[in-house]
Amino acid sequence: MLLLQQTTLAPKFLLFSKSDFSFKPCSSSLSTRLSFMDKYTKSSSLKQSKKQCQSPVLACQASTDTHDTSFRKDDLPVHGVSEVIVGVLGGGQLGRMLCQAASEMAIKVMVLDPLTNCPASAIAYDHMVGSFDDSATVQEFAKRCGVLTVEIEHVDAATMEKLEQQGVDCQPKASTIRIIQDKYLQKVHFSRHGIPLPDFMQIDDLEGAKRAGDLFGYPLMLKSKRLAYDGRGNAVAKSEEELSSAVNALGGFDRGLYVEKWTPFVKELAVIVARGRDNSISCYPVVETIHNIVASLIADIESCRENICHVVKAPADIPWKIRKLATDVACKAVSSLEGAGVFAVELFLTKDGQILLNEVAPRPHNSGHHTIESCYTSQFEQHLRAVLGLPLGDPSMKTPAAIMYNLLGEDELHSITYMKHMPIFCENCGPISGNRKGEPGFHLAHQLIGRALSIQGASVHWYDKPEMRKQRKMGHITIAGPSMSIVEAQLKSMLKEEGSESQTAVTPRVGIIMGSDSDLPIMKDAARILTLFGVPHEVRIVSAHRTPEMMFSYALSAQDQGIQIIIAGAGGMVASLTPLPVIGVPVCASALDGMDSLLSIVQMPRGVPVATVAINNATNAGLLAVRMLGVGDTDLLARMSQYQEDTRDDVLKKAEKLQTDGWETYLNP
Repeated sequence: MLLLQQTTLAPKFLLFSKSDFSFKPCSSSLSTRLSFMDKYTKSSSLKQSKKQCQSPVLACQASTDTHDTSFRKDDLPVHGVSEVIVGVLGGGQLGRMLCQAASEMAIKVMVLDPLTNCPASAIAYDHMVGSFDDSATVQEFAKRCGVLTVEIEHVDAATMEKLEQQGVDCQPKASTIRIIQDKYLQKVHFSRHGIPLPDFMQIDDLEGAKRAGDLFGYPLMLKSKRLAYDGRGNAVAKSEEELSSAVNALGGFDRGLYVEKWTPFVKELAVIVARGRDNSISCYPVVETIHNIVASLIADIESCRENICHVVKAPADIPWKIRKLATDVACKAVSSLEGAGVFAVELFLTKDGQILLNEVAPRPHNSGHHTIESCYTSQFEQHLRAVLGLPLGDPSMKTPAAIMYNLLGEDELHSITYMKHMPIFCENCGPISGNRKGEPGFHLAHQLIGRALSIQGASVHWYDKPEMRKQRKMGHITIAGPSMSIVEAQLKSMLKEEGSESQTAVTPRVGIIMGSDSDLPIMKDAARILTLFGVPHEVRIVSAHRTPEMMFSYALSAQDQGIQIIIAGAGGMVASLTPLPVIGVPVCASALDGMDSLLSIVQMPRGVPVATVAINNATNAGLLAVRMLGVGDTDLLARMSQYQEDTRDDVLKKAEKLQTDGWETYLNP
């Protein structure tokens, strides 16, 4: 808060709004400097701004005399987790979410962005209006920051190198930015460090492109070296005849082009890697990124030639050894670069199980947005921790599954109805009326947001961009839940505008299965206990002998359906097919008094564990399931403690009654 001293008049406190400030060119650079009260120096009174106050500043009324009233927020004391002011080159949605994470720790973040109403401007500690790729502007901005970082890599790397030579703290280092800016240089760098990559080569003319085609075959991927992101700067030539059109689509050879051998990947993966100032490395779980609408996720929506959807699934549905391989490749790639911060490593998974590096971003990334809700430390908080030298946070997931759906813009007024009333943009159909550029897109996005808000586990992030353009990232929705199949179903429900019943259905946490309805009189006791504790569950007849295919299907799909524990009559076969814990209940049959069932459980071979209870004691099976779930559920743990206390009280009451009434009266009340 700034207080101007008044020498001739009694102080009169006034509230300034954002409109009371003007941005004036600084005489020493192309940057703009924030000053205030300039429009009031010739007047003895101040008019209240018609604009809604967003960042109020308390001040005294200035006198009519001329004074230097220039105002710099960086002159004010800082009392957050760190005393260092973080300067961010770029004020887009990544800068906005960095500011949101910073506010939770009272860390001051300033942004440099050419747009006065960039997404980060409303919540940044300060916003300097200017170009982040202009040398003079960046140098002026750097004077006001304790550490300089980026939310976009397309900045002036030469200026960052100059600033580093002058002692400015840049994280990550300018050398890293320079490598990342040029995708061909990226490939060369990672190749030298032994990182697995698709084959690639530089091309300078059409003959060079043809030689690459002869070497790598077709289809052939042509790429721009610089200013390529979000699918831009890529072109595919399916044959030699298409090389010229692909080159022209990328702006010609003067743009700087290279080619990659076509990679027949089965999945695109990504790993967010955090690197501290002490070179410590912390990796987030591997995720799958989907850059098109895929039939397996949204089967009823027509596919479009443009990427109208971008989905991130966390964690990726891949074997553990592939997760480890992807994490190892990502760590090795980031370790070869310089500087602290969060890095996004994009990877290809091939049919033969190879992991190939696609590219790296030296900043928070779209593939890590889910971490805000799904991980103990978001990628944005982690980036701030890293560049400030604070201890890195826990990157592990605090929810079993999450899915992130990008809200992409479209300024072509085209649509296609993929459900009865829910339009989505495509280039194949006629226009929708609207009053402003992108207005139909805003309307549809808000419809989608409205439905998302009614879905359990869904979080909406809207970037507050004033204009919608084709493929522009306007926001995202993250849905967190107990399993990937459940959050995928919720996403389908949101996109298809299904009713609230499908959105609010309770997912069973425990599956109770038995081979015949003759087991139900015993197994019902487990269901009764789970009902008592409020644990959602399902009861199914699944016979290993009469319906083996059903038993196989249930065991293999239970985890994906959100089941966490299976209680089974016997249960040995089920335990061999699922990674979930299985509690086997020995059921007494017409012969052998249940010993055959008990022995079949306890004699399972090594590597196929099955927990068990006494013969016909499904009650204990239910209680054991509750205790297992209680490890990660404090409410269930408290209920179990209360259950034990109530059981103790019941025993004490019976003991007191027996002592008071005597055994004969007790038995014959």
